[in-house]
Amino acid sequence: MIPGSSQILLPVRMSTIIGSFALALFLDFLPWRDLRLVPDFVALVLAFWCVRQPRLVGLGVGWTLGLLTDAGNGVLLGQHALAYSLLAFLSVWMSRRILWFGPMLQSLHIALILLATQAAVLLVRLAAGDQFPGWPIVVGPLGGALLWPVVTWLLLLPQRRPEREQTI
Repeated sequence: MIPGSSQILLPVRMSTIIGSFALALFLDFLPWRDLRLVPDFVALVLAFWCVRQPRLVGLGVGWTLGLLTDAGNGVLLGQHALAYSLLAFLSVWMSRRILWFGPMLQSLHIALILLATQAAVLLVRLAAGDQFPGWPIVVGPLGGALLWPVVTWLLLLPQRRPEREQTI
């Protein structure tokens, strides 16, 4: 098979989806030095599954992951739930368009979705009385968009057929 050509993927396992969310939550809960500069791994994985599997992963999963993220990080309950629901909606809504493009143009779409998610979190925090955290908050979503091709490759790895099956 020619590298870069399209191939038929195996159906996704629910264990793959759950495992990827568990790993993303673990990465988000690590004690990072400056959270503004770290990509939101849960948002990135949620966007991936909403784009790739919109019938399995959607608003309810986004809301639940948001509540888990809020509880795990000890922040205002509901801010990530609202933001991840917005992310899930935008990702499902744009899924066919995003899949039409290659990885780099997909990254641009994902950058806009992640920036909208970050803006929702920021608006909730400002409404709750927090101070503006500064413009480095855009670094995390842009870093997440740069990671999109790598995340896509890693999360599609369990669905790829072995080489010996493709030549038959």
